Amino acid sequence: MSDDPRANLEHLIHKNGHGFAAISKMLGKNAAYIQQYIRRGVPKKLDEDDRRRLAEFFGVEERLLGAPAIRESRRAGRDARDGLLRIRQLQVGASAGPGSLADDEYAESMGFGPKWLRRLGVDPAHLSLIAVDGDSMDPTLGDGDDIMVDHSAASRPLRDGIYVLRMDDVLLVKRIAMGPSGKLSIRSDNPQYPDWEDVSAESVNIIGRVVWTGRRL
Repeated sequence: MSDDPRANLEHLIHKNGHGFAAISKMLGKNAAYIQQYIRRGVPKKLDEDDRRRLAEFFGVEERLLGAPAIRESRRAGRDARDGLLRIRQLQVGASAGPGSLADDEYAESMGFGPKWLRRLGVDPAHLSLIAVDGDSMDPTLGDGDDIMVDHSAASRPLRDGIYVLRMDDVLLVKRIAMGPSGKLSIRSDNPQYPDWEDVSAESVNIIGRVVWTGRRL
């Protein structure tokens, strides 16, 4: 690493396979924020909270991103207490039963450790949290469970798994299996609910893949 915080940040972004726009969105900024900082020098230095979140996300010391050494040591306690990345929570749930209309509004957020998210192999810029509504995915997912959805999966080839999808303006969470003909099977884990077989992929709007769930006890 060099003494240039811009060069260090660019190195970290490329080394970890991220893009400037994705890191900008993770910080809650416009998509060009990081590129302008690195390439144009605007802003002249990172905001303290942005610098701290980037250091935590990449697992490096803040001084490599421009923090004075004295400030870094003074903030260590704060970093240990609340050094979390915030993932947006969708206000309405994905239905595991009859269906709920989605309004695409995010009301709150939940904090997760950057190292934990890296182990999960996901990009925080493409994540959201949604509450399950209904019991059609029991016992895998129960009513009220929080699910973490990776929206980047919507732009990649589908593979078998649990997805959030939209059909007829209804947001659903279902298990998807790929058939040999290229058509989809959309299934409920609860046998009391019907499945849909041989569904055309073009008729389904994939919102994202479920990568984690938190269950209430």
